[in-house]
Amino acid sequence: MNDAPAPAFEVRDSHVHGLGAFATRDLRRGERLGLYAGRRWSAAEIERLDWDNALTYFFGLSDGSMIDGREGGNGTRHFNHSCAPNCAAYEVEDEDGKLQIAIEAKRAIRAGEELFIDYSLDIGDEDPADFECRCGAPRCRGTMAAPPPPKKARRRG
Repeated sequence: MNDAPAPAFEVRDSHVHGLGAFATRDLRRGERLGLYAGRRWSAAEIERLDWDNALTYFFGLSDGSMIDGREGGNGTRHFNHSCAPNCAAYEVEDEDGKLQIAIEAKRAIRAGEELFIDYSLDIGDEDPADFECRCGAPRCRGTMAAPPPPKKARRRG
């Protein structure tokens, strides 16, 4: 008898962009949906990459390395961007201290809902408009780029 839970999501066509990940069952807030998988690129290797503007599945880590979901990736690479995500991606360390990206539900999610994370792309000096968002959220930023840092209040004196 197999008591393993049903897979949390499946990949299929998305109205937001290309393929998307959709909940196959009701998901609990805080439920881990998977680890982002793919080829590892060190910070030194990234410097030598010939970047193009094609569809990418890169996830940057705090140590400067990246995970490339195109090579050896799994279904988590199909979580589309939303400015009002229902999932969150965060770094964790495995038992060997290697950084991983875990994705979990930010709230209860019903079966059939598309699963989203906020890409919050670090685009340097590039124009945020070049990273157009199509999420349709009521408070959409219009870009997949990270939101600008909050402005500090000025003291009047």
